[in-house]
This record gives sequence, C-alpha cells and structure tokens, in this order.
Amino acid sequence: GVSFDEIDAQDPQVRHDMMLKANGRRTVPQIFIGETHVGGSDDIHELDRRGRLDPLLAAQLSGQR
Repeated sequence: GVSFDEIDAQDPQVRHDMMLKANGRRTVPQIFIGETHVGGSDDIHELDRRGRLDPLLAAQLSGQR
C-alpha cells in the first residue's frame, strides 16, 4: 500500500525548497514520508534495519485514511 512521487530536483526553485525541508542537504534522493524528512538512501535503509521504517509508513498510511 505504499507509493511514491518522484520530484525532479533539477529546477533551481524545487532544489531550493527541497534543501529547506531537508535541513540543507543537497544530495539526492532526499526521502520524505509524509512531511517527515527521513534522509537519503542510506538513512532509509538504516531505518529499515532498525525496524523503524514499517511503523513510520504504517503511521503515515493510517493518517491518510
């Protein structure tokens, strides 16, 4: 039940907005679950390894219903 939206950060305004939301991080991908900034690829894998990704996704999905 999880989907994602890919946003092209080549546009300077989009990249600026992403950096504001991502605490100044400039690399891509920057991953958000809802409004929660997760970080990059390594960060989401670490969340999963620690067993914290599924609860975060479940909380987001239950909030959308």
